[in-house]
Amino acid sequence: MSIRHRRSAFTLIELLVVIAIIAVLIALLLPAVQAAREAARRSQCVNNLKQLGLALHNYHDVNGAFPIGQLLNVTTGGTCDISAQARLLPFMEQTNLANAINFGLVSSATANATALGNTVATFLCPSDGTSSLPVGWAGTNYRVNYGTSIVNAYGAEDKSGVDTSMPLPNGTFFLDNLITIATIIDGTSNTAAFSEHVKGDFSNAISTDFSDTFRPGTYPPTADQAYLDCKSVNTTDLTKQGNSNAGGPWLNDGHTPSRSYHAFPPNTRSCMFPPQRISTTANSLHAGGVNVCLADGSVKFFKSTINLIAWRATGTRNGGEIISSDSL
Repeated sequence: MSIRHRRSAFTLIELLVVIAIIAVLIALLLPAVQAAREAARRSQCVNNLKQLGLALHNYHDVNGAFPIGQLLNVTTGGTCDISAQARLLPFMEQTNLANAINFGLVSSATANATALGNTVATFLCPSDGTSSLPVGWAGTNYRVNYGTSIVNAYGAEDKSGVDTSMPLPNGTFFLDNLITIATIIDGTSNTAAFSEHVKGDFSNAISTDFSDTFRPGTYPPTADQAYLDCKSVNTTDLTKQGNSNAGGPWLNDGHTPSRSYHAFPPNTRSCMFPPQRISTTANSLHAGGVNVCLADGSVKFFKSTINLIAWRATGTRNGGEIISSDSL
């Protein structure tokens, strides 16, 4: 008489239960893995901004002021639109790249083509994976602070005189202006130098609320009115597209590639109001806020829910504001 040995195996139900358990574990672990990766990316972003802050102070030690951005020759009408970021390159172990730039020419000049398309890792936040920039362009996520006034030009640069009644530029940078530590009377630890902004979609045929600069079609006299107009613009209307080239190229000092304003809260929409009025807003893909490098070289994370008065106070170098920790 033969003896049958019972074969040990999973039943179909047992197999399905095991698969379900594995799926639940993956569902639980995946967010944790993604959160850990984002934490590492955010840490790298902070380090990039610290490198910019260090370069900024080394530049100031050598030149006696923070780097100037765009230069407008009001006598001849000429323009040299090289960014402040480009002027920091020798202080970021990028001397060879700096030597490839002709600072007397516009950023788009043929002589500057090599630098225009050269990627600088320190200029890029790893949380922003956008890499499809126009051919020959290299991007940036870090922008210099132009303050809380919505002016794109002022004084001699404002040839048409449209901004004569507007508040003075009050950021750590402004075109044709050399800002020194001594003129930051609010204190370098209370004043923003650099902030983040995601790169654009580089197409006005696409509306991307978070990165595009929109054109409401109004001409606001104050930052408050500009903010209201910007919030109410219909971003699905492609005729309201202003500029989609956020963050590119880093060599250019334009408001869309490399400047930011503290007129609107972080992680809100950016808008332009031609002629010569704009607010490109700080934003990021970090959850809940943006990293900001202050003028003393330190880096701080500002929540999207920050009180607008406090946010604007960090954007001014000479406003005399007292920032309460309760308002951050």
